Amino acid sequence: MKNKRNRSALIITTILAIIAVMLIINRSNSTLRGRDKNFAVNDTSNITRIFFADKNNNTCNLHREENGNWTLNGKYPVMKETKDGMLKTLLNITVKTPVAKAARNTVIKLLSAKSVKVEVYQTVYRINLFDKLRLFPHEKRTRIYYVGDATMDNRGTYMLMEGSEEPYVVYIPSFRGFVSARYSAMESDWRDRNIFSFILPDIASVETQYTDNPGWSFQLQNKSGRNFEITTVTGAVLPDFDTLKVIEYLGSFRNISLESFLNENKALKDSVTSRKPDIIIVVSDIQGKKHSAKLWHKKAPADATDLYEKPLDYDPDRMYALVNDDKDFVLVQSFTFDRILKKLEWFTSKEER
Repeated sequence: MKNKRNRSALIITTILAIIAVMLIINRSNSTLRGRDKNFAVNDTSNITRIFFADKNNNTCNLHREENGNWTLNGKYPVMKETKDGMLKTLLNITVKTPVAKAARNTVIKLLSAKSVKVEVYQTVYRINLFDKLRLFPHEKRTRIYYVGDATMDNRGTYMLMEGSEEPYVVYIPSFRGFVSARYSAMESDWRDRNIFSFILPDIASVETQYTDNPGWSFQLQNKSGRNFEITTVTGAVLPDFDTLKVIEYLGSFRNISLESFLNENKALKDSVTSRKPDIIIVVSDIQGKKHSAKLWHKKAPADATDLYEKPLDYDPDRMYALVNDDKDFVLVQSFTFDRILKKLEWFTSKEER
C-alpha cells in the first residue's frame, strides 16, 4: 500500500515537473519571440486576430472565424487578396538593418507622430512538448509593434517593437518596394469589394430598370432547368429570346465588384443621391433576399471628348452607385458593369454575345 502511494506521488511529481519545465520553456520562447527585431510570424495558420490602429483613431480588427473566413470589425467580410497579402507579409518580413544611431531619435519621433500600431494574436499552448504534445490552447497576443513610413529609397519600412528603443528598417526579400501600405487601419482598405457574387443556380430573378428609358427595362426569372422568362416593364412576357444570351448574362453576376468606397465624401454623396438613379439593378437570390445596385452617371470633366472630338456629358469609364442595402456610396467601373447592363432588346437581337 505504501509502495503504491509512493508510486502515485512519484508519478504526480514527475508530471508536475514536466509541466513546470514546459512552462519555463514556453516562457523562454516567448522572450525569444519578443525580441525587439522579431517582427515576422513563423506560422500564420494559427493567427486568430490582427489589430491595426493609427494616429487618426482609425481601427481595424481582422478576426479569423471558426469556418476559416475573416471578418472586419465584426461586421464586414474581408477582401481575400488583401488578407492573403497581409499574412504573407507577416510571414516574410525581415530586418534589413538597424536604424543608424545618428537617425535613431528622428525615426522614433516620426513613428510617434505617424505610425500604425499592429497587434498579432495567435493560438498558443500552455504545454507544448516538441509540437507533439500540445495541451491547453488559448489566444495570446504575440506581437505588438509600430509601422512607420518608407525609407528614402522606398526599399524598406521603419518599424519599432513596443517597449524597444531600437527601430529597424524592415523589408521582404525579393520584393521591390515598401510594406507600410499593407498595414492599414482604414476599413475601406480591407473590406470585400464584391457587389454581386452569384452563380447562375443561386439567382431567382434579375430586374433592371432604366429610369429614363422604360422600354429598355426588363425582369428575368430563372425558374428551373434553363426555364427562363423575361417580362417587359408593362408585364408582357417576351415571346422569343436567345437562351444562350440569358445564360451568359446570368453567369456575369459571378464577380461584379466596386472600385472604391466614397462614404467619407458626404457632400458628393448627398449631391449625387439627391437625384433619381439612372439605373437600378435588383438581384433576388433563391433564399428570397434582394441585392440591389442603384447607379448614377458620373459627369465628365469639362474638357472631355469622344473619339470624334465631341464633348462628353458623362464619364464613359466610371459611375457612382449605392450598394449593400444603400449603406455604401461607391465608385464602379463601366467596364465591370457593362457585362450586366443589358437592354431588353439585347436578348432578342442578332448581336453577337
